[in-house]
Amino acid sequence: MPCYRLEGVTPVVHPTAYVHPTAVLIGDVIVGPGCYVGPGAVMRGDFGRLVLEEGSNLQDTCVMHGFPGCVTKVEKDGHIGHGAVLHGCVIGCDAMVGMNAVVMDGANIAERSIVAAAAFVKAGFECEPQSLVMGAPAKVKRPLSDEEFAWKQQGTQEYQRLVTRCRDSLEPCEPLAEIDADRPTLLAGDTQPKQQLGSKINQS
Repeated sequence: MPCYRLEGVTPVVHPTAYVHPTAVLIGDVIVGPGCYVGPGAVMRGDFGRLVLEEGSNLQDTCVMHGFPGCVTKVEKDGHIGHGAVLHGCVIGCDAMVGMNAVVMDGANIAERSIVAAAAFVKAGFECEPQSLVMGAPAKVKRPLSDEEFAWKQQGTQEYQRLVTRCRDSLEPCEPLAEIDADRPTLLAGDTQPKQQLGSKINQS
């Protein structure tokens, strides 16, 4: 992976984490045990510390950056969807930020909460635990149901399993010219109920 020391500060990646080779880590970055960092993600720790705590994930093309002197953190089992931007904020334990959402400086997303896809969370925003946060600017829409929180946990567990799958078998290769006979699939199971519930959250 592209990894850069800045002014003597070197990124840290726990041996049990998986960071895709195209992700970029700069400066004061700490990736904890069992974390997943996806293709094209950027963790630019040149103004403040960036932390992914145990079991959290930062998916494809996410950007994580900090306000000078602050700590930007995704706490244990946090789940950051494709293309999200985290800037100087804290994402609480077991919380989720949806695809293409933006969470700004000083915002604190409480544990077990979900920030909906494409939401814009203003600087200094706070919410109660297990909240559904939506809109631009984002507001607390309602409490998150136990069913919705369980759906979030299932998704995070899939990414925790993906860490092992990638560490064990992901390798560079040349594409095939034709579909191979008896081609296996990489479906992780029955995802239909999860997809339906995710659509319901984003339409609430």
